[in-house]
Amino acid sequence: MFMKAFCLSQVLQLYLVAPHELHFQMVYHLLKEHIMRDIDYKVIVFCSTAMVTSLVFQYLRELKMNVREMHSKKPQLYRTRVSDEFRESKRLILVTSDVSARGINYPDVTLVIQVGIPSDREQYIHRLGQTGRQGKDGKGILLLAPWEEYFLDEIKDLPIKKAPLPELNPDLKLKIEESMGKIDISVKEAAYYAWLGYYNSIREIGRDKTTLAELANGFCASIGLQEPPSLFRKTAVKMGLRHVPGIRIRQ
Repeated sequence: MFMKAFCLSQVLQLYLVAPHELHFQMVYHLLKEHIMRDIDYKVIVFCSTAMVTSLVFQYLRELKMNVREMHSKKPQLYRTRVSDEFRESKRLILVTSDVSARGINYPDVTLVIQVGIPSDREQYIHRLGQTGRQGKDGKGILLLAPWEEYFLDEIKDLPIKKAPLPELNPDLKLKIEESMGKIDISVKEAAYYAWLGYYNSIREIGRDKTTLAELANGFCASIGLQEPPSLFRKTAVKMGLRHVPGIRIRQ
């Protein structure tokens, strides 16, 4: 851990706190801003689950960004090919789950964006460690919703600073909605199930099931779902969500 922390000493660490419904706009804005500043950009965007990764990848692809995706649902041959391409390329964005956090080293990564809280402090550091390698500078941005700010206590000894929220172009919201509208509903529903499962597994959030359901429904709205998809009764029972308001159960 000491060696990892030492490597991170030259990484500029920032965090942004924005309402969850703005996260997709924020990711696009941050990427566009970075691309304009660094002609040889090489960015990794970490997402909480494989299916959320797939959604973010498709969303950015609809916005004509040069993106690739990497997560556990992809076969190993595909992951190896994408990994090799990203390692050797510049001007490329890799949208990934935590399969890229450990055991894979990419050179010349200029920015790491973490969307939502990582599972723990160690995972935050492993993700961030993909930039600032081999004596080069790097930058990491942690994008949090207000209810995720508690995670900052776990990394308070690290030199991470709060960044001011950028002003978003008013036309951006419509552009985001149009891009989301082109994504198949099955991808969005899979992302909802994965998002709900991930945050349900985090003690600080998952123990308050009513709040969790409200947050999940907000996530649904942000990706263009008219209503939250229904859960199988067995799944809802297992997750402790069967009688929670806002959670729909399949009949």
